Amino acid sequence: MSRERLGRGLGALLGEYLGPQPNTAETQRVALSAIVANRAQPRRNFSETELAELAASIRENGLLQPLVVRPIAEAPGRYELVVGERRFRAVSSLGWEDVPVVVRDANDETVLVLALVENLQREALNPLEEAEGYAALTEKYELSQQDIAKAVGKDRSTVANLLRLLKLPLSVRKLVEDGSLTQGHARALLALEDEVKAAELGRRAAAEGWSVREVERRVGEGDRRTKARQTKAKSPTVRALEEALQDRLMTRVEVREARGGKGAIEIAFHGHEDFERLFELIAGRRVQEIVE
Repeated sequence: MSRERLGRGLGALLGEYLGPQPNTAETQRVALSAIVANRAQPRRNFSETELAELAASIRENGLLQPLVVRPIAEAPGRYELVVGERRFRAVSSLGWEDVPVVVRDANDETVLVLALVENLQREALNPLEEAEGYAALTEKYELSQQDIAKAVGKDRSTVANLLRLLKLPLSVRKLVEDGSLTQGHARALLALEDEVKAAELGRRAAAEGWSVREVERRVGEGDRRTKARQTKAKSPTVRALEEALQDRLMTRVEVREARGGKGAIEIAFHGHEDFERLFELIAGRRVQEIVE
C-alpha cells in the first residue's frame, strides 16, 4: 500500500478491509438505540460547533451517506459503529429514531484501523490521540510500526516519532492534548531524560508561549551542561570513541570508565523496533534468527 492511500478516500479503504462497496439495496434502517459507539474510537474531543453545523446540514439535506456498523455477536439485534462517528452523534442530536446503515462483518483490528484513517483524513486527531491509536494496534494486535504505516498511509518514521510522544510525562501529554503545546514542542522535550525537568520546561513553554526553537535551545543548554559534567573526567580518546559509536549507531552512547581499565558501554534505544535495529547493527544478525 502506498503513501497515497489516505488520499484515495475512505471508500477505497472500506473496499480493501470490508469487501465491495455497499450499494443502495444493501442499506437498511436501524434504530439509533440499537447502535453503540465505536469502542476503538481514538478521538476523544469532538467540536460542539462542528457537530451542530453537521446536524444542521443533515436536517436540511438528509443523511447522504449511511453509517457502517457491525453486528454485536453477544447482543443479537444490536450493532457497533464502524465508520461515521460524527454523523452518528449529529443525527442523535436531531432526535432521529432510526438511521440508514450498511451492516458489515469486521474484526477489532479493522474497526480500529478504519476509525484511525477516518479521523486522519479529517485531521481530527491531536498527536496524542493518534499515538495512542497506533499503540493500541501494536499492543492488542502485535502490528509492527511498518504494518501500521502501511495501514494508515504514513512513513514508518512518522509513526515511530508519534509513538515516542507516549514516553512524555503525563503533564506534558495533557498540554499537547489541549493544544497548549505542539508536536514540535513535545519532540524537543523528548531529548530530556529527566522527566521532572521535561515537565517543568513544558509548563513554562506553554505559560510563556515559547516557540519550538526556544524549547530546543533551552533543552540544548541543559543537555550541554549535563554532558559537560559527564565528560569532564573523560579523556579526549574516550570522547572521540563515544562520538564515533553514536554516528555509527545513530543513538546516544556513553562509555563509563572504571578502575583497572574496566568499564561499560551504555547504548540508548527507543522501543522494540529500535532495539532490533541496534541489535542487527551490532550482532550482524536479525533478532528473529535468535529467538525463533
